[in-house]
Amino acid sequence: MSLLEHIRSLFSYDQWANGEVLASLQALEAPPLRSINLLAHIASAERLWLERLLKQEQTFPVWPQFTLEQCRLEFLQLAGLWKNYLASLGEEGLSNSIAYTNTKGKSFTNRKQDVLLHVVMHSAYHRGQIAADMRAAGFTPAYTDFIHAVRQGLIE
Repeated sequence: MSLLEHIRSLFSYDQWANGEVLASLQALEAPPLRSINLLAHIASAERLWLERLLKQEQTFPVWPQFTLEQCRLEFLQLAGLWKNYLASLGEEGLSNSIAYTNTKGKSFTNRKQDVLLHVVMHSAYHRGQIAADMRAAGFTPAYTDFIHAVRQGLIE
C-alpha cells in the first residue's frame, strides 16, 4: 500500500467515525452541548485544513455554533471534497510543502502528508473528548476504534 493509499484509508476511517459519533448524538433526546460543540469543531477544522491546502479563505470560525444537522451537512460535503482533493494530489504531491497562516496569525510551512495526518489525528482526539463527555453525562458513546472499523470491513 502506498502512502497516498494509506492516507485515503485514514480519511475513509475518519469519515466513518465522524458519522458514527454524529449518529450517536442524533439518537439522544438531549445530547450534551459540549459534545455537539466538539463535533462542530471537528467539521470546521477539517474544512479549514482543506481550505489551507487549496489556498482558499477560511469559511467558518474554528469553534462554530453548528447544530447536529449542520454538522451532518458539513460532513456530507466534506467527504466529497476530501475525496476529490486526495484523488488530485498524487503520491509525489504528499511531500510538497504548503505555507499558511494559522488562526493566531503565525506563519508555518509543512509537508502536505503531515497536514493530512494531522487532520485525521485531530479529529480522533476530539472524538475521544466527545466519548468522555458522553460517558460523564451517562450515555454510551459510539464505538469508533480504528481497528474495529478495519475488522468489520467498514473502511476502504
